[in-house]
Amino acid sequence: MPNDTENTPEKIQEPRLWTGDGWTAQVIKNEDDDGWAVAMVKDGEPEPALVGPWTMGRDKKNPKPLDGPAFSTLVKTANEFVRRHEQQLHASLHQSITVTAGSARVTVNLDIVPDEDNPYAVLSALDDDNGEPLAEIRVTPSFKLNRASAVAWVEGGFARPASR
Repeated sequence: MPNDTENTPEKIQEPRLWTGDGWTAQVIKNEDDDGWAVAMVKDGEPEPALVGPWTMGRDKKNPKPLDGPAFSTLVKTANEFVRRHEQQLHASLHQSITVTAGSARVTVNLDIVPDEDNPYAVLSALDDDNGEPLAEIRVTPSFKLNRASAVAWVEGGFARPASR
């Protein structure tokens, strides 16, 4: 039977440093005041995904030690924070609206590609009945997709929208 311990990262469970479940929690000195903070770093990432206040210990000088329940709560909170951030990023880069133009229902999508050197967006249209692509063009990332611009684009035969 193969030994999987070589592929499994070693869990660390120290008073100020815990690892597991894809995360590292490290209690650090809070630079803003005399208290303590905990930084949650996702495995493989260079920066913390979340930094939050940490409780003082009984001596009111040192931090409360990390423990299993606290670590589990921190992992759950950090995962939720990352998930919400990813959802927010997706929402800011993808917009969709369904309009009726003539007798057809058309879903118009705007997908922004945040390239550092040459950002752009793709405006596309799908037949709402069968999901067939109707048109796709490249537009500026500042293109404003709303009901009026979507209807105008569809009714205009999917011609390139005028730059504003």
